[in-house]
Amino acid sequence: VQLQASGGGLVQAGGSLRLSCAASGLTLNKATMGWFRQAPGKERELVVAIRWSGSTYYRDSVKGRFTASRDNAKNTVYLQMNSLKPEDTAVYYCAADIHRSVSISDAQSYDYWGQGTLVTVSS
Repeated sequence: VQLQASGGGLVQAGGSLRLSCAASGLTLNKATMGWFRQAPGKERELVVAIRWSGSTYYRDSVKGRFTASRDNAKNTVYLQMNSLKPEDTAVYYCAADIHRSVSISDAQSYDYWGQGTLVTVSS
């Protein structure tokens, strides 16, 4: 299984970025997919999870600004990030939980991880 994340970059506050996570060796709609982020000196945290059913769970700080989606035909998940803030600066990771754990916000529930893509939001 490989998860290939891309789309990070440098953007000014208020700007937008779209992250992509392409999967191989795994059918995304049979797993829970998560987008996590880790800022320097901080713990990795869940940004959004997309369950196999298609339902989503967002952390409060990104609700209304970030949108996660899944393209089953391309076996890819996306994270559209709008109205970015400096506090969104982090390395973003996509991850797959093939066991459909209940604890979707727990990084340890996820079996496979992408390599991470850096998002930097300048003020």
